[in-house]
Amino acid sequence: MERAIELAAAVEASAEALAAVLERARSAMSPMVPPAQLRVLTIVAGNRHTNMSRLAEALDVVPSSASRLCDRLEATGLLRRVADPRDRREVRLLLTPASRRLLADLRSRRRQALAEVLDRMPASARQDLLRALQSFEVAAGPGAEEADGGLRSA
Repeated sequence: MERAIELAAAVEASAEALAAVLERARSAMSPMVPPAQLRVLTIVAGNRHTNMSRLAEALDVVPSSASRLCDRLEATGLLRRVADPRDRREVRLLLTPASRRLLADLRSRRRQALAEVLDRMPASARQDLLRALQSFEVAAGPGAEEADGGLRSA
């Protein structure tokens, strides 16, 4: 078990380094979008049927807090609220062309920042990392615990 804890600490340190690389890429963006607002845009981009209550749930905030975030994004031209054609009482959240460009730019900046770090690694280490990340994704994915009967080996 001690080995698993040591490995978990190494993964945690790597995840913090990864987060720092991604944050540097985000903070170099212009215009600067606060992390909470960027999270809203990412959630809306991931689900074309996002409404205010789904957004609040995804953010784990009360609807009024989600609404204030949307107010700010709408004021800067990064988000639109429209009546849902299926239920006029619902308000659907939509990205604007400006927010789509912003998200594409962020994705590009992040990938470039990651590529610069990966280029400093030996090719064999990059291949090992790729295999390890793919295995981690499978192990952490939905249903992974049920697939192996809930048993894990160290």
